[in-house]
Amino acid sequence: MAGGLTPEQRARVEIDALLEAAGWVVRDFNDLDLTAARGIAVREFPLAAGFADYLLYVDKKALGTIEAKKVGDLLFGVEKQSDDYAGGFTGKVLEA
Repeated sequence: MAGGLTPEQRARVEIDALLEAAGWVVRDFNDLDLTAARGIAVREFPLAAGFADYLLYVDKKALGTIEAKKVGDLLFGVEKQSDDYAGGFTGKVLEA
């Protein structure tokens, strides 16, 4: 394991860096502050259908999710997973 990180931890570091480079503020769910920035990416957000790898907020409103997959994984089935997550927004997503 390079640098003592698991593949999932390495992926999270890379994704966080990409999001931050694009102007997003990345937060853990337990450290969520919707006033911290205009665009906030929240790690491991709990939804009715499971945990979204990232839930994206813009102007304090949930915009979408990011679901990370391993390089080479087929994207078949991810559409349903994303759709299930979108259904979980009701009542679970925080809005200021």
